[in-house]
Amino acid sequence: MDLNRRSFVALGALAVSRSLAQTDALPEAPFRSGKGWTPLLNGHDLSGWRLDLGADKVASGITEWFTTTSVSWSEITPERLAAKPAPGPIILNGLDTRTMNLVTERNFPDFELYLEFMLARRSNSGVYHHGLYEVQVFDSYGSTRPLTYNDGGGIYQRWDGGKGFGGSAPRANASRAPGEWQFYHTWFRGPRFDASGTKTENAKFDRIIYNGATVQENVICDGPTRSAMKIPEAAANPLMLQGDHGPVAFRNIYVRQLRP
Repeated sequence: MDLNRRSFVALGALAVSRSLAQTDALPEAPFRSGKGWTPLLNGHDLSGWRLDLGADKVASGITEWFTTTSVSWSEITPERLAAKPAPGPIILNGLDTRTMNLVTERNFPDFELYLEFMLARRSNSGVYHHGLYEVQVFDSYGSTRPLTYNDGGGIYQRWDGGKGFGGSAPRANASRAPGEWQFYHTWFRGPRFDASGTKTENAKFDRIIYNGATVQENVICDGPTRSAMKIPEAAANPLMLQGDHGPVAFRNIYVRQLRP
């Protein structure tokens, strides 16, 4: 079996759930009608995922992610999400929200990704394609300041020598309010290497749709962004969800092989 096919074998059917007012996926979800999508959550537990074991976080005992059947948000405690651990299709980064990053056990080459997430007020997370290139998850709802790489839909900056550089701001502020389910739909191509292992092409985001708005197109990533996994760039790598910058819940995480 070739690498692409092996990387996208089925991981089991996903039972779809939504807290608040709905019980199904967002209307825009492409996996509802498209073919070739593979769920990365099994609807019950965290099988297929592992913690990114940073030494500092292991020492502090911060390891909690859990599954649940529903998650809620309230104006009374706007910087928190509420949920009870239980077998279910939603994952949450712990009750204290200072949790390790969560990483797929499988590696993926070029892929198309769809996922849904919910944020508390001022929450901050990220979706690291190949574990290295971050699409920022951030509560930018209602902000009127100029957009930067740090806003929702941004591609985060790189970091070297204690200084940040690069990054790509989203074209528009597409963030929904805290407590609402939101979605990303991304098209990502990994870096290319020749037979000797020398990189010949950088990683690239062909397109990113955030809550229905195209916020990025044809953005080159010439290296890992800040707080990436400590792994080398490669033709295939895992997906990572950031867990240590505030409450965030995810559901309906699907991938499919990117078409040529």
